[in-house]
Amino acid sequence: MNSANRSPYAEENQKLVDRYTQIARLAGGLAHEIKNPLSTIRLNMELLAEDFSPEEGKEPTRRQRRALAKVEVVQRECQRLQDLLDDFLNFAKVRRLKLEPANLNILVRRVLDFFQPQAEEAGIELVDYLASDLPSVVVDREAFHGALLNLVINAQQAMPNGGQLVVRTNARGNGVVLDLIDTGCGMDERHAAQVFDAFFSTTSGGTGLGLPTAKKIVEAHNGEISIQSEPGRGTQITIKLPTPARLPGVGTGDQD
Repeated sequence: MNSANRSPYAEENQKLVDRYTQIARLAGGLAHEIKNPLSTIRLNMELLAEDFSPEEGKEPTRRQRRALAKVEVVQRECQRLQDLLDDFLNFAKVRRLKLEPANLNILVRRVLDFFQPQAEEAGIELVDYLASDLPSVVVDREAFHGALLNLVINAQQAMPNGGQLVVRTNARGNGVVLDLIDTGCGMDERHAAQVFDAFFSTTSGGTGLGLPTAKKIVEAHNGEISIQSEPGRGTQITIKLPTPARLPGVGTGDQD
């Protein structure tokens, strides 16, 4: 379709897409520029730590202990900034999705298998109820894997003393639904309404970009994501993905 035949809505939509793309590229470039001096600072902190370390077999002096403590503070803050920049670059990235038919159950199992060792260490029991004969969906496997992993890690952070994470899938209407239900601390309505806002975080040290990035990826697949939570009773994240009518259903076997 040439520009003369475009509707005013389509043209305005394209302008918004182009504007967002330009802003995302500028933000990404700025983040990369920040990462360069940050790497230099981290390297120099490592060198300073070596300079203030006591000789082998000797106890550190009071001055050395104080200096090393200050170096450690700067190193921690550098790591925090590095994590924030990495998450921001992932959030701001202009994505070109490689869409292909896939079985949602298989994608979920791969994330859970990857997360299992971390869950065991954190005292979290993983329980899955994956519906058989689930219709296939069209997704970018890598991007969707990242979104699911963000959601699982967020659930872990909500259960610092361990708990249970239930993951279930089912077909509903013209799509499929994925629920992730944790037994964590939960949150009130005011906080739940903000969890998908960039840089909002209820956990100490969090960047506040994990859930917004997951939301961005789900919506790029023409899907929806929502949250239900209650203080002291846990949180449920629900993802709805459309199922194109032309795609056949696939079983829960190893094909994807």
